[in-house]
Amino acid sequence: MTPVGPRDLATKVDAIAHRYPDRQSLTLPALRFAQEEHGWLPPEALEEVAEVLDLTPAYCQAVASFYDMFHLEPVGRHMVEICTNLSCALVGAQRVVDAFEEALEVHAGETTEDGLITFRAAECLGGCGYAPVVAIDNRYRHFVKPEDAAGIVEEIRGAA
Repeated sequence: MTPVGPRDLATKVDAIAHRYPDRQSLTLPALRFAQEEHGWLPPEALEEVAEVLDLTPAYCQAVASFYDMFHLEPVGRHMVEICTNLSCALVGAQRVVDAFEEALEVHAGETTEDGLITFRAAECLGGCGYAPVVAIDNRYRHFVKPEDAAGIVEEIRGAA
């Protein structure tokens, strides 16, 4: 991916700045813009955000490291996240995790050898009434069962 650069990032940030009380409060959207461009948040992306917002790269890195929606290491082209919080856990999320690990041949927190899919266990995806929930590239699948995992992986690989 082509780096967004401070000028392009500044344009995007300036377009929404009127919604926020100060530059520091733009940290989350600016990090999101940078991640959309880079695919993850390498040190140079954190430096771009810091420059645009007149913050330190350390501050931007601290914010990004707090939220699991930001990636401080490279990730695959597709992201598969499984909620493992209480509601999902009570209806078999761990069995779904195990099935995805088998289908993908990686453990949660890893990326497939071909770099196509990063698989993660998520603390909460906010779909408690539809548990277990799996997010594929931020699109939710509800009531996922272990036997669905192989077919979902096939779909992702077929769409790539």
